[in-house]
Amino acid sequence: MISGMIRAATVHDIAEIRAMIRELADYERAVEQARATEEQLREALFGEHPAAYALIAEDDDNGRTVGFALWFPRFSTWTGTRGMHLEDLYVRPDARGAGHGKNLLASLAALCLKNGYERFEWWVLAWNEPTIAFYKSLGVELLDEWKVCRLSGDPLGELAAQAPDSGASAA
Repeated sequence: MISGMIRAATVHDIAEIRAMIRELADYERAVEQARATEEQLREALFGEHPAAYALIAEDDDNGRTVGFALWFPRFSTWTGTRGMHLEDLYVRPDARGAGHGKNLLASLAALCLKNGYERFEWWVLAWNEPTIAFYKSLGVELLDEWKVCRLSGDPLGELAAQAPDSGASAA
């Protein structure tokens, strides 16, 4: 039986969300990369123009925050529709197996349908076999033919320095 409650995050959840982001980064062996501050998260989630949204999973027994999902809209030029990108899904180790992860994903799927989003996508680390097995049990299609590309740090700056001065602005 799936237990717990899923709700939209509020500004009062920022410290807990940041803590869980760091817990997730530690699990993913990259805690040094989790540098987001509470102020940055507050602005990203609750500022004038939110960059992302979050759901919180709470335990039925005591209302304790046991997990979260952080997502943002995306757009497909192929379908001409919006979709959802799940950036982070995390359930604290002592709360795993109680259905919180499935509840979070089901709630996000319901948001997709409500908003007319045709795609719900996310990444999973190739070594994370327990999570991959969980996703497969839900009917997730793994897109092995795609590779994630990332440009950051000095290479990002070097490429940006080569941009023509056209005056164009995307934002």
